[in-house]
Parts: sequence; C-alpha cells; structure tokens
Amino acid sequence: MAAEVRRGDLIYSVDDIPRPFGRAFFLGAQHVLTMFGATVSVPLLLGPAMGMNASQIATLIGAVMLASGVVTLLQVHWGTRLPIVQGVSFSFLGPFFAIIGAHKGAGPATVMQYIAGAIMSGAVVEAAVGQFGWIGKLRRYISPVVVGPVIMLIGLALFKVGAPMAGLYWPIAALVIICIFWFSQFLSRTSLVFRLFPILLAATLGWAVSLLFSSIGTFDPKHPAYVSLAGVAASPWFRPPWGEGIGWIFPWGWPKFSLAFFLAILASYLASMVESFGDYHSVSYMSRLPDPSEQTINRGIRAEGVGCFFTGIFGGFSSTSYSENIGLIGITRVASRYVVTIGAFILIFFGVFAKFGAVVATLPRPVVGALYCALFGLIAAIGVQQVARADLRSDRNLLIIGFSLFMGLSLPAYFGGVPEMGFEARRVVIAGAPWLADMINIIGSTGMAVAAIFGLILDNLLPGTPEERGIKS
Repeated sequence: MAAEVRRGDLIYSVDDIPRPFGRAFFLGAQHVLTMFGATVSVPLLLGPAMGMNASQIATLIGAVMLASGVVTLLQVHWGTRLPIVQGVSFSFLGPFFAIIGAHKGAGPATVMQYIAGAIMSGAVVEAAVGQFGWIGKLRRYISPVVVGPVIMLIGLALFKVGAPMAGLYWPIAALVIICIFWFSQFLSRTSLVFRLFPILLAATLGWAVSLLFSSIGTFDPKHPAYVSLAGVAASPWFRPPWGEGIGWIFPWGWPKFSLAFFLAILASYLASMVESFGDYHSVSYMSRLPDPSEQTINRGIRAEGVGCFFTGIFGGFSSTSYSENIGLIGITRVASRYVVTIGAFILIFFGVFAKFGAVVATLPRPVVGALYCALFGLIAAIGVQQVARADLRSDRNLLIIGFSLFMGLSLPAYFGGVPEMGFEARRVVIAGAPWLADMINIIGSTGMAVAAIFGLILDNLLPGTPEERGIKS
C-alpha cells in the first residue's frame, strides 16, 4: 500500500509512524476528541428515554467507548486497513426507539437486552454481506455520480445539530470555530504544532475558557457552557470485566432476541453500509490513496459486522465509520494508521477507566457544536470533489445528481414531517408485514440511503458512457 500512496501535501501518510511517541499520542487523542461528541450523544439521548439513572448512563457511555475502540482496531488492522474511526451510528435510532417503546415498562436492563439481541443478529447479516462479497460486487455499478451525493449527505447529516448546538452559547462556539481556522490556516504555516493539532487546541481552549468562567461563577450550573468536575470525582476509576450494570461483558444481562426487531434493524444496517461505502471512498481520497477496491470494501463491511457483534457483547450500540474523523484527516493532513490505532487504545482506556472518560465528557455542548460546524462541512465538500470526477457538462449527470441529492434531503422530511409548514410525519403501514413497513420507514428517513438508492437506479438505468459517468478517464 505504501507504494501506492500519493503523498501530495500529507504530513504523515497511511504507513507513517509519527515520532516522538508524544506527538503520535496527541494526534490520536485528537481523533478521540473529534468523535466524542457524537459518541456520547447517543447514550445521552437513549439512556434517559429508557429511564436509566446517572450510574447506568455512565456505564452505557463506557460501554460505547470500549466498543468503539475495539471495532476501530478491527477496522484499521483487519478490515479496510484505512485510517478510519468507528463509533456509534445514528442510523439505528429508529429501531432502538421502537424497542424502547415496546419494553420500557420492563426496565432499562431488559430494553438493552433486546437491543443487544437485535444488534448481534443484524451484525451476523452484515458480516455475511462482507464475507461473501455482495457489497463489493456493487462497486462496478457505483460511479462518482452515485457516491458524490451520498458523501455530501453524510456531511450534511447533522446540519440540524451543528449550529443549534453551537448556538446554545455562541461566544464559546465562535471562539472554537475561529481558532480552528486561525490555527489550521494561518499559524500552521509557521508552526508544526498548529498544523497537527488545530482541533485539539481549539477544543481545549474552548473547554478551558468555559471551566474558568464556571469556576469564578460567571457561568451558573444551568448555563449551556457550564463545566462541572463533580461527575469526575464521583466516577469510579475502574470498571470490572463482570458485574451487572457495571461490567465490560454483557453488563445488562444476556441478550434477548426478537424476529420483529431483527427485521426492523436490517434497514438500519443497510443505511449504515451505504454510509460506510461512501466513507471508504472519502478516507481513501483524503489519504491520497486510490479508490477502495472491491476486496477493501468487502473487508470493511465484514469488519463492521463483526464489530457490531462485539458492541452487543459490550452492552453498547451499533458501530459505523465516522465521517467527522475523515474531516480531521483533511484538516491536519495526518492519515497515519498508527495514529488511529493509538486513538482506539485511548477509547478502550476511557471505556475501562471510567474516571478519565468522565473528564472528556465535561466538554460543553457549544464546543461540540462548533466541531460539528467545522468538520461536517468539509465532508460535504469531499462529496463535491467526488462528483467533479464525472462529466458535469452532461445533462444526464446533473439530473441524476440533483435529483438524488434533493430527494436525500426531502424524502426524510416527508417521513419526519415539517411542523412549521403544517406537514405531519408520514409512516408507511403494511398490516400483513409490519417488518417491511419498518424497513421502508427507516430507509426513507435516512438521507444517505435514499440518495444511494435513487442514484444507483438512475445511473445504471439511463444511458451514459463510462467517461461520462466518471468511472473511466
């Protein structure tokens, strides 16, 4: 692989090992910081919905971090072998909320047992899709006309979260955003530290300022940028391997399986695979590598399936590739697998030693929102670069790209509703096959899946030359 690297302006390519170790460690920590907001958001969203107390939510966060670290190691060294971070997927929120609605009365532990069963059964299917090469065989039918809009929608997926979360307190969020641009585009020209750590330095500065104003009383406990270290003091140092509600292995008890939940979660796995397909292309581009081969895609999906099976064992949620960390590669120009490996071990460390994870969990939401604003737009720009590989003078391509992108934004709004316009949420109901209705509703609510399906059908149905489609120069 090293011989194929087009280094371009990379500081560290895929096979490089940054020296000294301290530099590599902080580069890995920067990856953890970048994905931490999204990783913690899902447990903080689902935990209260299940009726979990503070201790149970802390265990859930630890389980998610442990699983993310283990799955990242699998992906980097056994799967795609690309510098790609794995974390909690938002594509699975639909079936998870369905399971919560069905079993919330039985308590959070029972809900998590059914969630683990659904995750593990669906993971077997995803691993089989990768193992038997089914996803890789689609590669010959997927051109930049299809991949580009999918990547754009990956970058735009959290547009409803970025500015609203940053806007909880704009002064802190603006400080972080300005520092990201200042560090990465100006100070980086004269200082290697700012070239390598713009995100880490900007987020740390935002956290430190928030902590200072919290300590002197300027920010009260209800302030959105308030930082409290009380949770750090209350957290245990170490999570034992076994133990109900605290252990690493099946902390919520043995998984429980349901055919209905298994069928419902398959649609989320489909959406996750489509998202990962686009991410593999994005990270390859950012790493100055050729487009991922059929074998690379198959290995990646297989690794994600195996990884999701482990997340069920660890008591967390389903895992997928993380787009924000691909954006980090673009900003820092560090594509080293070694760095991502260190980040994976830091995640495992945080998952096992709860007190250290609690420190990172004090990151204020306006700071997390600022990171979203800076990083997810970069992913959308990568999608534009992918589309540019096709012939943009072609009316055929423009029609497919525009329709796929628009429907990827509009169809989820159809399913979710637009209250301010008076449009209610629409759900497909099939009396004889509720599992099929769940699949349609989940796919229709996932922009990446919608764009991929429309793009795949139209790009292979409408006549176009290989040169026009961008699959042959």
